[in-house]
Amino acid sequence: MSQKTPQETLYEKDGRYMWHHMKPYQKDQNPMVIESAQDAWITDIEGNSYLDGMSGLWCVNVGYGREEMVAAATEQLRKMPFHPLSNSHVPGIQLAEKLNDWLKGDYRIFFSNSGSEANETAFKIARQYHHQNGEPGRYKFISRYRAYHGNTLGTLAATGQAQRKYRYEPLAPGFIHVHAPDEYRLPSGQSFEEWSLQCAQMMEDTIKWERPETVAGVIMEPIITGGGVLIPHPSYVKEVEKICKKYGLLLINDEVICGFGRTGENFGYQNYGIEPDIVTMAKGITSGYLPLAATAVKQKLYEPFKRKEESDHFRHVNTFGGNPAACKLAIKNLEIMEDEKLVERSKTLGKKIREGIQPLEGHPNVGNIRQKGLLFGIELVADKDTKEPISNNEIGKIIAQCKSRGLIIGKNADTVAGHSNTMTMAPPLSITDEDAAMIVRTVKEAFHV
Repeated sequence: MSQKTPQETLYEKDGRYMWHHMKPYQKDQNPMVIESAQDAWITDIEGNSYLDGMSGLWCVNVGYGREEMVAAATEQLRKMPFHPLSNSHVPGIQLAEKLNDWLKGDYRIFFSNSGSEANETAFKIARQYHHQNGEPGRYKFISRYRAYHGNTLGTLAATGQAQRKYRYEPLAPGFIHVHAPDEYRLPSGQSFEEWSLQCAQMMEDTIKWERPETVAGVIMEPIITGGGVLIPHPSYVKEVEKICKKYGLLLINDEVICGFGRTGENFGYQNYGIEPDIVTMAKGITSGYLPLAATAVKQKLYEPFKRKEESDHFRHVNTFGGNPAACKLAIKNLEIMEDEKLVERSKTLGKKIREGIQPLEGHPNVGNIRQKGLLFGIELVADKDTKEPISNNEIGKIIAQCKSRGLIIGKNADTVAGHSNTMTMAPPLSITDEDAAMIVRTVKEAFHV
């Protein structure tokens, strides 16, 4: 009997012990096991290298292998590896100040570990804020269909993706969904701006039907990312902000993916000239090197939490939230982005790639290409006239074609039945011009364009 190779042993143990995220069970099919990574490239245990066109999971914004990031975390681990933020620590203070610079505002920062936790924190803060302002009946939140906000029972309830919720319901009560405008799938005879403003009007109508005094806030990604990269009309975003102010709702901007340069601005909402009451963030805050998330709350919203009654403070704790090493690493991450002008590079390289893949629009299965910064969605259809979505099998073939040529891209999986038909790309903001050219070349080859 021949001896197993180290790779075969790893595959066998993976099949026995690992439970993979978001993947259906497939007997005797080995996963891609990544062993190392550098810059925008990852290498598996077979020695195959790929350009990571998804930045891991929309997060490795400065690229892999940054020794200065490792050094910053290592130094902090030696000095003080942990202390809860029921007290404070220097890296946490420094990062909170740095985040305010990036937000270009005046915010109080609450640290946690993940985007789900950051949004869960935002919901609790919003409800308590209204309660302590004399409106205890405000507990509902408006969110949009196709948007994703997390996988806890609260944030999943806010998520507008039925496939993610199926068999996990009932979820937390108080979450109501409305249409998100989709430029590609417009009602007949309407412009995108007209449809967008109609969607905003439907949101306002929903608030009135629910009674405004029962609604705490609106949560939205500035661009719906995992639900298909749906880029809004600027008029829609401004109108939602206006509606929130009109009815006393808090506007929560979920920047977990759109933040930290992904869209060509520090944060996605800054493309649209609005000022959210609460901003949630994770992923790119550390470029995925360590878990960290934050909920940024306008200073004026903190005022009711300063009162002296027994339950007036925010009674929420997170053991690992704001870990000192993660905070120190996050500071270095943001410094790298500033020094290398990666936010600006996201904007310029995004446009360059978009221009490069322009010929795809002539392909019979490419319905629409959407792009903002280094965030891309390519919606595939079986028929351009009817806009019938392409099958999962067909989109899988194109993704496999890209992988066989050394490029990892994604798709909006397990979102809304019948609409998991958008290929996604979100490469590191640090990609080189050569990397960008490789992305363009590979995607065109996969479509035979």
